[in-house]
Amino acid sequence: MAAAKQVNIAVIGAGGVGKCFLGQLETLAQRRPSPKLVLTYISTSKKAIYNSDYAAIAINDVSSKLASSSQAPLAPPKLIEYLKSSGYKTVLVDNTSSQDVADAYPLFLGNGISIVTPNKKAFSGSYKLWQEIFSAAEQSGAKVYHESSVGAGLPVISTLNDLVNTGDEVTKIEGVFSGTMSFLFNSFAPTSGKGGQWSAEVRKAKELGYTEPDPRDDLNGLDVARKLTILARLAGLEVESPTSFPVQSLIPKELESVATGDEFLEKLPAFDSQMEETKAAAEKEGKVVRFVGSIDVASKQVKVGLEKFDLSHPIAALKGSDNIISFYTKRYGSNPLIVQGAGAGGEVTAMGVTSDLIKVLSQVA
Repeated sequence: MAAAKQVNIAVIGAGGVGKCFLGQLETLAQRRPSPKLVLTYISTSKKAIYNSDYAAIAINDVSSKLASSSQAPLAPPKLIEYLKSSGYKTVLVDNTSSQDVADAYPLFLGNGISIVTPNKKAFSGSYKLWQEIFSAAEQSGAKVYHESSVGAGLPVISTLNDLVNTGDEVTKIEGVFSGTMSFLFNSFAPTSGKGGQWSAEVRKAKELGYTEPDPRDDLNGLDVARKLTILARLAGLEVESPTSFPVQSLIPKELESVATGDEFLEKLPAFDSQMEETKAAAEKEGKVVRFVGSIDVASKQVKVGLEKFDLSHPIAALKGSDNIISFYTKRYGSNPLIVQGAGAGGEVTAMGVTSDLIKVLSQVA
């Protein structure tokens, strides 16, 4: 088969991660002249740029062009039609967290359009969608990679896939999967020193940009549950959804329904004693408390919540907002294979996406 001389790239989402990805795509296109990478479509939720003759869109000033564009984004069926008709292999880069785009993955893949994405919703939604995505890819030969859906650019998914595909037996996966929760607990319950009040640490994390605009979107544990769902499925467990196993929320019941994130932060200090008690109970045992996710493959148990760890444990010793994921397997025995580092941020998340794009190019071009 002759090598493809050109591969078209379509990008949905040009915000934080999307902007970083475009910068990396521009560098990649310069560093790897073959196959020629041509940006033929880009859209935000409201605007788009594309040409009926598939003329290349210049990456360097695409943000300002998007802002002034009068074109509307194409709905998935129309976009598939447009991308398919170019005559070139095409990779869709979905930098959104949109469920609507995720739901259309089987259609894109079924039509031979490969996908790389950090979008967790596609792989942690219903188990039926998961099956449809991978079976569509298998039937058409299109590729789908989603390294950045867990741990940003950290090689978490590729490591797990390598373990499984080479025949190792994964027995347990455990770790800190949220940069937000990592930062909060490393500040609230440090291995040395006192740590701040819980509500003050939550407020500080929000001010530093570590939390969602409404911190409850982090504290409910659902983000971690989505990541655990993805890894459990890759390890061979048929997990139905992120709500099908125990997930501990750190939102006081009384504050679940307050109207805004700001009101939540105002009222949170009244509940500090609950978290203080948890911290004190761990300290009495010479331990620290951390918010972790774990998958016990043998017993098919998945859970997310607070756990106590000895001060010498790698999970206790994390710094800043780092993630840590430990893979316990038959080959690695009692000393797990550990992946650790920044698990959030635009550039490192985009790096995972760009790295996946390179993998696709090596297979389709």
